Amino acid sequence: MQQLASSENSAKKLHSSQESTGAVQLRIKSANSPHDRHSQSKSMILSDNLKVIEPISRHRRNHSQHNLTLAEIICPLEQTVIKEGLLLKAKIADGGKKLRKNWASSWIVLTGRKIEFYKESKQSAAANLKPGSKPESVDLCGAHIEWTKEKSSKKNVFQITTVTGNEFLFQSDIEFIIAEWFNAIKNAIEKLPKEISAVSKNKDFKIPRSSSSELLSNFEAESKEPKPENRRSLIFRLNYSISDTTDKKQVKSRLKKFINRRPSFKTLQEKGLIKDQVFGSCLHRVCEYNGSTVPEFVKTCITAVEKRGLDVDGIYRVSGNLATIQKLRFVVNHEEKLNLDDSQWEDIHVVTGALKMFFRELPEPLFPYCFFEQFVEAIKIQDNNNRVNSIKGLVQKLPRPNYDTMKILFSHLKKIAAKENKNLMSPQSLGIVFGPTLLRPEKETGSMAVYMLYQNQIVELMLSEYTKIFGSEED
Repeated sequence: MQQLASSENSAKKLHSSQESTGAVQLRIKSANSPHDRHSQSKSMILSDNLKVIEPISRHRRNHSQHNLTLAEIICPLEQTVIKEGLLLKAKIADGGKKLRKNWASSWIVLTGRKIEFYKESKQSAAANLKPGSKPESVDLCGAHIEWTKEKSSKKNVFQITTVTGNEFLFQSDIEFIIAEWFNAIKNAIEKLPKEISAVSKNKDFKIPRSSSSELLSNFEAESKEPKPENRRSLIFRLNYSISDTTDKKQVKSRLKKFINRRPSFKTLQEKGLIKDQVFGSCLHRVCEYNGSTVPEFVKTCITAVEKRGLDVDGIYRVSGNLATIQKLRFVVNHEEKLNLDDSQWEDIHVVTGALKMFFRELPEPLFPYCFFEQFVEAIKIQDNNNRVNSIKGLVQKLPRPNYDTMKILFSHLKKIAAKENKNLMSPQSLGIVFGPTLLRPEKETGSMAVYMLYQNQIVELMLSEYTKIFGSEED
């Protein structure tokens, strides 16, 4: 009791001294309080001559119930729009699973970290979005971008592959626009930290909000040295990685020696172990292999069509079954003999489709690239006789395999046109079918639509004036 009284007296003295200075008041609850000494608390009371500073709120309303994603911490500027515009888009894979390719026009918005897709401009699309819904987007972190020609027959196509296995194709007919998009997306990918890509594969990975003291304690715990029981496993992993690297070097060395010792492709061809394929090979090489100036496959197809296809409606215009055509292509490339009278090739449109594919896959078309502009200039001549003579002069300058193959093919197409009343294939229709297949420029330009008109007219003229250009069919 004496101690308690002395402590109360000292507290009163301290209280009186603080009141005189107006700085700090220490408030002690009565000893009769149920919490006794454990309920002591300090309160700060500022004097009148000092300004009261409002405490800053360290939290936002309802945000304590949400988690913060890693992307929000690492990429705070991801909402900054770098580029936006209209492109053709097709999604061809979702999580590694291939999808059917469907091209659709889409409004593309590129930000610092992702690409968003809208059906219309972003402002009008955002107004039409349902509350809580988000547009389709692509995370560029760890993504790969490249130009591609194999994934689509369209020109100016590039592909983006994400770390989650999603694949997108983008296309525009205007070269400088698609080039600008490619460079902008590539630069955005290169600016993103590489290590984020490994974390972004896990979509559910989130960092919960926590106080600074908790983050500091977690950081200190992680930065400590590994425990003794974990050191053994660490040493084992290091030794394993060293031995693994040694094994890889040995495998690379063996592969390099094997590649250096293997025979060349030319040697295998000379020994007859590998032969040139018919489809996709140069015309003169196929002719050399057949020992003729006209490929045997072309002769075989023409014979089959003239035997059972001259009266067929839409011959060469109607497409055959693509799977069967590819099967015929495989047989021609890997077998010595081909029998088109076999029941599996009974559809004559399969034969005509394979013949068109042969000419379409030639590395250089039947009308060589160096003659393309000359044929286009010749077809522009107004006088018909001069136009025919100019075309004839160019045809006679062609290499022998090109000339002989062209003569046989146009003779065959002339017979098709002669049966126009039954097969409905006029010289003009055949020109539309064979013009782009037999005659095309080496480099595509912006005037392809105009060139296509000239291609059709050249084939149509050569069919109509076959005798003047090539002579009689018996020659």
